[in-house]
Amino acid sequence: MSFTLAIVGRPNVGKSTLFNRLVGKKLALVDNTPGVTRDIREGDARLGHLRFTVIDTAGLEEVTDESLQGRMRRLTERAVDMADVCLFVMDARAGVTPSDHVFASILRKRSAKVILAANKAEGRAGEEGMLEAYELGLGEPLRLSAEHGEGMSELLSVLDPIADEFAAREKEAARVMEDQGLTPEVDIDVDEEPEEDESWRPSDKRPLQVAVVGRPNAGKSTLINKILGEDRLLTGPEAGITRDSISLKVDWDGLPMRVFDTAGMRKRAKVQDKLEKLSVSDGLRAVKFAEVVVVLLDAAIPFEQQDLRIADLAEREGRAVVVAVNKWDLEEDKQGKLRDLRESFERLLPQLRGAPLVTVSAKTGRGLDRLHKAVQSAHEVWNRRISTARLNRWLIGMQEQHPPPAPGGKRIRLRYMTQAKTRPPAFVVMCSHPDLMPESYSRYLVNGLRADFDMPGTPIRLYMRSQSDKNPYKGRKKSTPSRLRKHLKGNTG
Repeated sequence: MSFTLAIVGRPNVGKSTLFNRLVGKKLALVDNTPGVTRDIREGDARLGHLRFTVIDTAGLEEVTDESLQGRMRRLTERAVDMADVCLFVMDARAGVTPSDHVFASILRKRSAKVILAANKAEGRAGEEGMLEAYELGLGEPLRLSAEHGEGMSELLSVLDPIADEFAAREKEAARVMEDQGLTPEVDIDVDEEPEEDESWRPSDKRPLQVAVVGRPNAGKSTLINKILGEDRLLTGPEAGITRDSISLKVDWDGLPMRVFDTAGMRKRAKVQDKLEKLSVSDGLRAVKFAEVVVVLLDAAIPFEQQDLRIADLAEREGRAVVVAVNKWDLEEDKQGKLRDLRESFERLLPQLRGAPLVTVSAKTGRGLDRLHKAVQSAHEVWNRRISTARLNRWLIGMQEQHPPPAPGGKRIRLRYMTQAKTRPPAFVVMCSHPDLMPESYSRYLVNGLRADFDMPGTPIRLYMRSQSDKNPYKGRKKSTPSRLRKHLKGNTG
């Protein structure tokens, strides 16, 4: 049975560095500035032969009020309650601080299993801190260096008995269920011949990847918390709370998906802080790996310059886009506002013409059903495939309505068309003189594809290709016979 390990401790003791070491990827942001991590981040850890879930938490602070630090502490305490084992990390170079004593006493009360680790203990600089760690009363400390990977074998030897205990507990639970006749029925007939390829549909093994992006304080974390049905992410009135790109797996009304909460993206000129640059780059990486991007707007100030840039970025990356307008519960004239929003959307984002535009309230939860339907519909359109026969019949009709131009007297012939791939839909048109095809005619074909094949809002890629390279006589010089040879051939007969 896989267990859950929570990494807790004071700010800037190396929790996120150790988290990245265990998962084998640089998922969490790391910086020398204290308090970089604010949310709970889960990851699949690998340590030797062990496989378990590791949780990176925010640095514990000695505050219990409603401030940002107080909300971060409550979120960390919740992670401690969720975890099976807590790894209490201290700074071996700084030694034991009064805060370490406070948090050690809290962990003894809230967690059944606590492992003490002294990080940054490489070399001789951490020897004094290692001796001071015995004061905490949590047993013998592990000597670690998350930056250099030292002490991982010792951590494995400590976690091994815990893993065996959970495995034995799982076997006992399975035996009890079998004795009580609660074993699930698995001997059923399954149709192994599906009617069509539905591998693209979201499943538990391959959930739908959804990234929620937008400007700071648009309500992204609040929206995701409402979808999850719990306060899983840190929220508040302050702008720029979220720093890391947090991924969470959820079953949203029968739709398995992994949703990414990203940091608010401001204009590039306003981003001067190093941490904010790292946060924005982490959010852009989430957009590149997502399948559907939800661009969240503030109903009070929709379609600002930054919103348009974010939506255009998602379209250029080839992702399915859903535009959601948050804080709709604060609007008084909803019908007039919605009419203005649709007009602005069609005018400012013509490349996303027909994309879903929904109004939601992350605070009250109204409009989430429309958002769920829009995300599912956008993903289906993004994976749509059209047969070659239908495409060529459509291409003939489009040429009859509006023939291709003839720039410089060279007529462009559109021979046939096929779909090369999906995600997003990409089409190839074999034609003559593809380099002379004007952008206006390509746009005419793309708009026709959107309208006739019901693909609104999704990015469509159209490529013009030439078949001249397949001509076997291309480049061959035509040999003209001499007049003397013609007469000689005639005399020899």
